[in-house]
Amino acid sequence: MTSNGKTISVNGRAYRAPERPTVVICLDGSEPGYVEKAIEAGMAPTFARFMKDGAHVHANSVIPSFTNPNNLSIITGRPPAVHGIAGNYFYDPASGAEVMMNDPRFLRAPTILAGIHDAGYKVAAITAKDKLRTLLANGLDYSTGRAFAFSSEKADKATVEENGIGNVLDFVGLPLPEVYSADLSRFVFAAGVKLVEACRPDLMYLSTTDYIQHKTSPGTKVSNDFYAMIDGYLAQLDALGCNIVATADHGMNDKHLANGEPDVIYLQDLMDLWVGKDSARVILPITDPYVAHHGALGSFATIYTGETSAEGLLTRLRDVDGVELALTRKEACARFELPADRIGDIVVISSRHKVLGTSRNRHDLSGLTEPLRSHGGLTEERVPLIANRKIALPPGHLLRNFDAFDVALNRIQ
Repeated sequence: MTSNGKTISVNGRAYRAPERPTVVICLDGSEPGYVEKAIEAGMAPTFARFMKDGAHVHANSVIPSFTNPNNLSIITGRPPAVHGIAGNYFYDPASGAEVMMNDPRFLRAPTILAGIHDAGYKVAAITAKDKLRTLLANGLDYSTGRAFAFSSEKADKATVEENGIGNVLDFVGLPLPEVYSADLSRFVFAAGVKLVEACRPDLMYLSTTDYIQHKTSPGTKVSNDFYAMIDGYLAQLDALGCNIVATADHGMNDKHLANGEPDVIYLQDLMDLWVGKDSARVILPITDPYVAHHGALGSFATIYTGETSAEGLLTRLRDVDGVELALTRKEACARFELPADRIGDIVVISSRHKVLGTSRNRHDLSGLTEPLRSHGGLTEERVPLIANRKIALPPGHLLRNFDAFDVALNRIQ
């Protein structure tokens, strides 16, 4: 990371230093349609104004279209091949263990927040779930008084020493929210508004949870109410003079049969049948501590084939109904810019309404109170990018969601 005057370089990309409070938002799971339906219902006038007088375009997310890879791409401005976070969960062949990828030791690139902070500016990161906080806040020095990072989930545990701020519940004026609730995201926005009012960070990142999107499709009363809530906080941030850019980490699709049961391809069961029990290992990178709303079922999986040839398995996988892509590690890493040492021998991506599982008896689906909606594949790649001011993009530029900080700092007019 280098700073040169009012230009700050992070991971080989140059960012103008913020001249007014700048807020980048990841609206978790917000596929195109949610905001538009809320506007049609007359419940999102601020979004409507942003999209009319500011900017509304679409961008491609990172594949796998899961939370951690995309949030880390947004916060570093680079794909997983650079920052190293290829999922929420991965298999470490060196240790022979399957582990969560939520520790900063797995991160291979500095964040834009850390780069802006190191250049002398005040920054903040507020996330819904604590699994992201340590990654997004990596490299921040709270002793400077210019860094704040905490989660809604553990707001009651925040301290000045470890988060840059204490007594967060009193500061925000809301109780600690339930993890599986819309209030987890509400707290993110309420805290963001309070922080701008009280501390006026130069650059702030807000990241929500997709609890609502896993539950309901665009246009329902529940989802419209959720985006109306966000709309109200956006109006406050706008009135405070912030530059605002909002994008998403991934979309969301129905992944169930007509009777409401999840439509699953159980890959470990197939592998056990084809090459022998436990001869191959299926890893589901969607796996995280919050599986109640998706049962660890997503549309991207990776397979370690052991002593079995990948080529023969690829041919058979491509013939399975609902498999959209089956690629070698080399092919997948080249196409999706993934770190080769954190991907199996095979990558499998399912079609729009299918999900991938391990073995039927290994998934606890008791937490699915509604028909499954999930993500991870190419059909959840397209996401919105909305700004409260007009933006200038180069002609023909293929926009990625990890261009959000570039748009917010370099391209807002």
